[in-house]
Amino acid sequence: MGKYTGKKAVVTGGTHGMGLAIVKALREGGAEVLLTGRNEQHLEAARRALGPQVHVVRSDTARMDDIDALGALVAEKLRQIDFVFINAGVSELEPFDQVTEASYDRQFDVNTKGAFFTVQRLAPLVREGGAIVFTTVTNGPATPNLSVYSGSKAALRAFAQVFAAELVSRGIRVNTVGPGFIDTPTMGVAGLSAEERAAFKKLGDEITPMKRHGSADEVARAALFLASDATFTTGVELPVDGGLAQIGASL
Repeated sequence: MGKYTGKKAVVTGGTHGMGLAIVKALREGGAEVLLTGRNEQHLEAARRALGPQVHVVRSDTARMDDIDALGALVAEKLRQIDFVFINAGVSELEPFDQVTEASYDRQFDVNTKGAFFTVQRLAPLVREGGAIVFTTVTNGPATPNLSVYSGSKAALRAFAQVFAAELVSRGIRVNTVGPGFIDTPTMGVAGLSAEERAAFKKLGDEITPMKRHGSADEVARAALFLASDATFTTGVELPVDGGLAQIGASL
């Protein structure tokens, strides 16, 4: 039997990067998993790679009707769930004076509004002793040109603390994992050219005390620790950032 045999989990934004790493670890541990994504190419690749143990669902976190449909589908397929990982997110690299209302709304609709209402819809399905884990971003030195993204993710920290207070009576823990610079297909930022991704990666390697990027698997292990092993921990954020938030300013 695997570590997660008999467990049921939902992972939003689970078709690539950190979300996919969480899904794979859960599946390998024996859990039944339902993942969501928007990109049909990524969804189809996930279906082929993950097999029937994982339910692959097209769902747009920014759309309230999709969130409602997701809740109904989770209730139908999984009934009660043990873990919810709110990983769906989008970021756009823009100087604050070039941010448009459209790009602002895109990021807050997915990262903040969508996350809030997904938890509201799924929380009644989480069994006692279960856990909700948000993916935020390291609370380290400010990264230029990510003002809207950083603000949207800061809201998740506040959500998690209040949700933790509201759900503790049901025995449900709520925490966040705060990645720093992580190697993923997009480097966490939508729409970058190959040259821009390389420059962003170089910046991360330079300012991170451990002088490297983290891996999606390292974030997944931290998220799973919060969901499964940290049974006396709620309302906190676990940084996975190579020391960026804790000791970066002193180096």
